[in-house]
Amino acid sequence: MPKKIKKDIAVIILAAGKSTRMKSELPKVLHCLCGRPVLGYVLDLTAGLKPSRTVAVLGYKQDLVRKAVPSGVKIVIQKKLIGTADAVGAGLSVLKGFRGTVLILYGDNPLLKKETLKKFLDYHLDRGADATLLTARLKDPAGYGRILRDKYSAICGIVEEKDANEVQKDIKEINTGIMAFEAARLADNLKLIRPNNLKKEYYLTDIIGIFARKGYLVDGMALKDPQEAMGINTRAELAEANSVIRKTINDKFMKEGVTIVDPASTFISFDTRIGQDTVIYPFTVIERDVKIGKHCSVGPFAHLREGARLGDDVTAGNFIEISRSRVGARTFVKHFSFLGDSRVGADVNIGAGTVTANFDGKDKHQTVIGDRVKVGSDTIIVAPVRIGKSASTGAGSVVLRDVPAQAVVAGVPAKVLRKKQEKS
Repeated sequence: MPKKIKKDIAVIILAAGKSTRMKSELPKVLHCLCGRPVLGYVLDLTAGLKPSRTVAVLGYKQDLVRKAVPSGVKIVIQKKLIGTADAVGAGLSVLKGFRGTVLILYGDNPLLKKETLKKFLDYHLDRGADATLLTARLKDPAGYGRILRDKYSAICGIVEEKDANEVQKDIKEINTGIMAFEAARLADNLKLIRPNNLKKEYYLTDIIGIFARKGYLVDGMALKDPQEAMGINTRAELAEANSVIRKTINDKFMKEGVTIVDPASTFISFDTRIGQDTVIYPFTVIERDVKIGKHCSVGPFAHLREGARLGDDVTAGNFIEISRSRVGARTFVKHFSFLGDSRVGADVNIGAGTVTANFDGKDKHQTVIGDRVKVGSDTIIVAPVRIGKSASTGAGSVVLRDVPAQAVVAGVPAKVLRKKQEKS
């Protein structure tokens, strides 16, 4: 049973940076991984720790970033982007009087696990350290700050790569950026940091040297899986993190009874719900806010967009797209079809090549298709339209008006040919 964190914890999430190396105008914490912003994963991780206070430090395009921050998180603004120490100082400005442990996280570290951080905080508290670093050993430490140790192997500082000499660059132990401090020690010594580096920024990492020189206890816990600490600074790292999270999502569904024929070619967003015994075929893309029932068949080459809802036993076949639509139980949408802003009943057959024309150039309109309707191949349904229960459309029909229940329509535009007889 995991050990419980006993002391008050405050979390400061640093999310003020730009996307310089990503060459993007969008803040890097808002770039998406499996259908949600990078920052969202860090916020969920933080909530799972149940801290007494959470502070998000924003800066670049803060009006955009604050939309991704939930109401229970205190937002402060770093007015000038002059380094991590300055950002932490901004976070501490709303933690005055707090006497617990301050955990520093970064908004671009989406792969960290809650179990890792709980273990890290327990490690910090058990040892009574003034500061504890989460470290890792990498074969290729390029881009990371290096951990400096004295002749007794005690941590005595951190040097950023841009300021490191050739000997220091050969060090394999790196700073992940995740740190825990006793609040009073952090606040008292943060003001001692000076911009004595090449970029004239105030580095939080410099406080470790200050602590060491004062004889404060600085400890470090090594990560077993260094991948957890990966930050998102480039498009390549964004893609790598996306692959890791995608595998996690796919593995979760397979453990819950969903068959994914080829996980490497299946793309499922973070908040998707899929029922047991559903089969997902290759080259299927499932966006956020999608719910799929039990015993369904999806794909190959299917695209379920935001707001799609599939009932139980639905077949959504190859080269289909469903967006903001609800599809009833036992309905077939087998080939080359688009359903947008639609409400489709149960036991419906959507013929190959069916398109709901839902956009008139200005507004989206809804299509309603009743239970047991048979839509002929290559039917175009120009919304807003209602097709009544048990009606049928002929192949190639263009439906411009409502179709009565049990009617058979065909043509361009579609006209009623006859009404079906009720079975006695």
